[in-house]
Amino acid sequence: MTPPDIERRGAAGGLRASGRVLSGYAAVFGQETRIGGFTERIKPGAFSKSLASGRDILALMDHRADALLGRTKSGTLKLYEDDKGLAFELRLPDTQAGRDLVALAERGDVGGMSFGFIVEDEAWTGETRELRQVDLREISVVQAIPAYQQTEISLRNKPAELSFWESGDVRGMWLETCR
Repeated sequence: MTPPDIERRGAAGGLRASGRVLSGYAAVFGQETRIGGFTERIKPGAFSKSLASGRDILALMDHRADALLGRTKSGTLKLYEDDKGLAFELRLPDTQAGRDLVALAERGDVGGMSFGFIVEDEAWTGETRELRQVDLREISVVQAIPAYQQTEISLRNKPAELSFWESGDVRGMWLETCR
């Protein structure tokens, strides 16, 4: 049996740095974005089951497993849902990736946040996909351009590019969209 593909999406805006703590929103509810040939939005509560499960969720740099920034199991990553979306607080490590991220955040150069997930429940209306329940695997700080640009509609005029990755028995899919 092959594992399901992990999808990744991102959001910008609302990212704050205070010393070595990064906080903001990895996802915002109800905002539409264009993903390849369809529009997508996240329903409030879409992350509730994952957060309640107590499963370890990672914080990564650009979805890279070799750039670990924190995790829920150790308490260095805190995640919760509120009326706006999936909020996070991340205590950054004193590693090269952590120091680089602090420098980029202080300069305002960080592109935004993203999240890796497997869809558990979705609904389609025409070409619009609503994520109703997802199995959250990780959040990522994105140095360049995330899929969800801000808390408003974000359109892309470049076609999406799919990339696939594999690590042991886990496979993933990266959907990269650019302006």
